Amino acid sequence: MDNKITIIEAINKKQFNVFLKFPYSLFKNDKMFVPPLLIDERATFNKKINPALEFCDYKIFLAYKDGKIAGRIVGMINSKANEIWKRTRVRFGWFDFINDKDVANALLNAVAQWGKSRGMDKILGPMGFTDMDKEGMMIEGFDTDCPMACYYNPQYYPQIMDALGYEKEVDWVQYEIIANQPVPDKIKRINELIKNKYNLRIIDNVSKKEIAKKYGVKLFQTLNEAFKDLFGYVPLNDKQIRFYIKQYFPFLDKRLICFVVDENDNVVAFGVSMPSLCKALRKSKGRLFPFGWFYLLKALHNFEKIDLYLNGVAPEWQNKGVHSLYYAEMNRRYIALGAKTAIANPQLEDNQAAHIWEKYDSRIAIRRRAYVKEIN
Repeated sequence: MDNKITIIEAINKKQFNVFLKFPYSLFKNDKMFVPPLLIDERATFNKKINPALEFCDYKIFLAYKDGKIAGRIVGMINSKANEIWKRTRVRFGWFDFINDKDVANALLNAVAQWGKSRGMDKILGPMGFTDMDKEGMMIEGFDTDCPMACYYNPQYYPQIMDALGYEKEVDWVQYEIIANQPVPDKIKRINELIKNKYNLRIIDNVSKKEIAKKYGVKLFQTLNEAFKDLFGYVPLNDKQIRFYIKQYFPFLDKRLICFVVDENDNVVAFGVSMPSLCKALRKSKGRLFPFGWFYLLKALHNFEKIDLYLNGVAPEWQNKGVHSLYYAEMNRRYIALGAKTAIANPQLEDNQAAHIWEKYDSRIAIRRRAYVKEIN
């Protein structure tokens, strides 16, 4: 029996399929695992589909132990991020491994050494190609359903990262909110004052097609401005914006999209959410066929649990209480739809805008971490 750990680069279709499918076997008995859609995973690594690959280089590595697949990892160099933030870092993501420190270390070393050969001095992750991808390893909240847009990992992952000497770069928190709680009267009064003072309005009774056509690009332009100073963010270009509008807007429910606009119809704040797809993805095992589409379609009409995917406020409006407008409006819509709980996407722990949830009945349900280490 060969106990040696072997690392190979996935360079052909067969190896790529092993890479894609590894988590499904690794977590087959883990009730908390939320399988990603295989069709989406494939698209992420398709240069004809994903415009981020125009400025990101990557390599996929697989780990084998005793002749069996034992782990996977992607090493990425986002040249735009390194240029904007004046850093020389290689990212790692899609990082999964058996409960074995040596396997994890071998995978991370493969990425680190590739990065070193390209002039990188630090390794950082888990991250994606861009900020629209999954990022952050779970370090708390293992009893909470992980939204589809976030990495899932068991508790031994961060324990091994600590043992390997990786250190905290940043943490994100995810709040779980009681979605059917009444909007506090104090917030209602303040929000009316804000709307009247700044002549703002909330978009309502507009078709989904019109929302995408009229406000889709504006949403991402506001997102670029809102996030530009946050950790590692790289503004989305026009091609990426069109890609995300085409990929995600057809699946959105217009009642779960909230835009706050000014008198010139510019988007000053937004919130985008969806029904939770956790249970449907588990039933479908990450596949649309033969029955996955049915589970997902059914889940899109079940509003009991909501996942809040994107939210932001244009910089010039961030200190005027505008974020409270769309939070309260979304809260109102959640109540109308019969939602019980909502969980927010990861927000940097030092991002003051995230603390609006503290005014509601909420808790920090999940904490995530990006780890960093010098490359030797």
